[in-house]
Amino acid sequence: MNKYEVMYIIRPEADEEAVKAMSEKLSNVIASNQGEVEKFENIGKRRLAYEIDKIREGIYGLIYFNGTGATVAELDRIMKIDDQLIRHMIVREDD
Repeated sequence: MNKYEVMYIIRPEADEEAVKAMSEKLSNVIASNQGEVEKFENIGKRRLAYEIDKIREGIYGLIYFNGTGATVAELDRIMKIDDQLIRHMIVREDD
């Protein structure tokens, strides 16, 4: 298993319950696909570097996890179809 980190941006109008639900949803996707979450960070609301669909702010989250290629593929698929997410990026960490 490799080490990965995923950073995602949620729409700024989401409340704290929605942010928590999103992190639990993503953690469950990782766990159900032979992965394990090492660490989760809620970075909070920040101004975006550039406007995305007329949105200027977003709520950032960061998850460090171990997983396989299948874990990453499923996580990416789920994140692409979620309307609450503005952007996401999954990166493999070097050993």
